Amino acid sequence: MPYPSRRRPVQNPFGELRIIDRIRARTSLSNAVRLGIGDDCAILKPTPGHELLVTTDFSLEDRHFRRQWHSPTSIGHRALARGLSDLAAMGAKPLAAFLSLAMPKSTARNPRWLDGFLDGLLALATTYNVPLAGGDTSQSPADQILADIVLIGSAPAGRALHRSGAHPGDLVYCTGTLGGAAAELTALSASPRKFRNVTSADNHPHLFPQPRLAVGQALLRRRLATGCIDISDGLSTDLAHLCTASNVAAELDLARLPLHPLAASLDDGAQITALLHGGEDYELLFTAAPSTKIPRSIAGVPIARIGRLLKPQKNKPQMTLLSDNDRFELQPHGWEHFS
Repeated sequence: MPYPSRRRPVQNPFGELRIIDRIRARTSLSNAVRLGIGDDCAILKPTPGHELLVTTDFSLEDRHFRRQWHSPTSIGHRALARGLSDLAAMGAKPLAAFLSLAMPKSTARNPRWLDGFLDGLLALATTYNVPLAGGDTSQSPADQILADIVLIGSAPAGRALHRSGAHPGDLVYCTGTLGGAAAELTALSASPRKFRNVTSADNHPHLFPQPRLAVGQALLRRRLATGCIDISDGLSTDLAHLCTASNVAAELDLARLPLHPLAASLDDGAQITALLHGGEDYELLFTAAPSTKIPRSIAGVPIARIGRLLKPQKNKPQMTLLSDNDRFELQPHGWEHFS
């Protein structure tokens, strides 16, 4: 039997190690990460007196994005923004992100796509000082891209905001404006070429959603909120989640819902659908005691009071919508997997 060759193997320029090297070359650490990409595990250093919060979010091609519609930069941004919004809803400070990325071979051989994806993800990570500390890469079993983000955050022990903390009598608030992401998605589906070169977050709530981390942290730090959830699945659906978790009923005032300028061009019916059920606004829905003074804005983000919570009553709807002095039952019709 011949001896094994002493020649050094030639690395595949499009192989996994080169992809990992390409990602690692663009990352940096923070005080919370002792050891990042390059070993079998990352090592984190949480702040004493704080708890760790962990969230994970899939971004699946043809489910959460389409390469014909979304630029690589938008896909990367959105993949991270989804998890950051979960941390925002609990008032947490991000510590580290982990990315698992599966790509078809054809995409892995296209460094421009990976670089664009990292442009979007790492730009948002830099904005919120959250290092990419590890993850995994794989060849996708199909001609589709799958990205899974794991985010670790911290909050003072016993202080994290919950969707189960609201009480009857609390007032209901939301950050920012609603309906913009749904309106932009409608425009995107009608004319994807028009959005192909969009790389800026300015006024693009679907392509570049902005997680409300500073607001969530302020709500926790200043003890303003009793309950909180992010509006990722649509106002009607996420309010229902909060009502169920807190065992309360809710009453919303349609006239108080803050409409995004992009949704203002829709007809009346489409506006209401975008406001109530559109989803992907990534704003925060929170509750506060009536005696708590809530400012008109927090961290530069407008705050609107949109309703109140009630005691649940048998044979009465969980959610009610007030419109023109009439009351209507509000059903959750936002995003739901496996529906």
